Amino acid sequence: MEERLVDQQLQSDDQELSLRPMRLSQYIGQEKVKSNIQIFIEAAKLREEALDHILLYGPPGLGKTTLSTIIAHELGVNIRYTSGPTLERSGDLAAILSALEPGDVLFIDEIHRMPRTIEEILYPAMEDYCLDIIVGKDASARNVRIDLPPFTLVGATTRAGDLSAPLRDRFGVMSRLEYYTVEELTMIVERTAVIFDMSVDSQAAVEIARRSRGTPRIANRIFRRVRDFAQVFGSDSVTLAIAQEALERLEIDAYGLDHVDHKLLLGMIERFRGGPVGLEALAASIAEEAQTIEDVYEPFLLQEGFIQRTPRGRVVTEKAYEHLGLIIPEHMKE
Repeated sequence: MEERLVDQQLQSDDQELSLRPMRLSQYIGQEKVKSNIQIFIEAAKLREEALDHILLYGPPGLGKTTLSTIIAHELGVNIRYTSGPTLERSGDLAAILSALEPGDVLFIDEIHRMPRTIEEILYPAMEDYCLDIIVGKDASARNVRIDLPPFTLVGATTRAGDLSAPLRDRFGVMSRLEYYTVEELTMIVERTAVIFDMSVDSQAAVEIARRSRGTPRIANRIFRRVRDFAQVFGSDSVTLAIAQEALERLEIDAYGLDHVDHKLLLGMIERFRGGPVGLEALAASIAEEAQTIEDVYEPFLLQEGFIQRTPRGRVVTEKAYEHLGLIIPEHMKE
């Protein structure tokens, strides 16, 4: 898969971690989700109980990990991080759960990729705060029950539909994170500039926000690259002119589409006459993984109306032709 600026994960160094707010009052955007979680946290504190389990879902880069960290800070408890693919054996999960203190938060990223055998062990842990483990094999096998302290599981996923119904039903709170507005992303860019001790013109902040695909992670990463251009050009401020030149060199257009998005749209137009085309055929034609297209590229292209899903497959819209400067086929005008 090709590397792309708009899809690289933030690295966990000190500078990157400093970008993450630690309180709900500092968290920009997702107002409905934020206000509801604030109430749930306050209610849990009043009852002196562990917060109910929370499922956060939505496209990547919208702040699911950040929000889980904030939840732990607001509760005044510790948080443990893991991910679904790393939990390969029951002992992996048992070691993490048994190390939790009362009220702690366990964050499982990509929870939809957790093996079903591990998922079934998680059921009694979520419901009854206990762990049932089979020790030994064959005739000597026996069931051992381990009591666990009350804890809060925060699961994050980009594919809520892939969760099994039994697991999904055990979450007391299910919150979908939506794409951010340009205004919200502008505030995030300006906050990031302050943290990095780099001034940014208001117009430049808006320009970066407009091309960030509604995603804070992308906004922060683009700002860091634009800051590189500004510093090399000898400027102590990110101006609109510098931002525009940097974004042009980075091949991020006015809608936030990069060369991979263009390759996907052009592939559908040139090889499949704009569609309809199946996911697997499309993935093979542009040398990308089908899951990557479905999880990373498609959500924003669908949101912005560049492609549509139909019962027969994906199709390119008139908006995509216009954006790419191509003539709209006659059969689309009918």
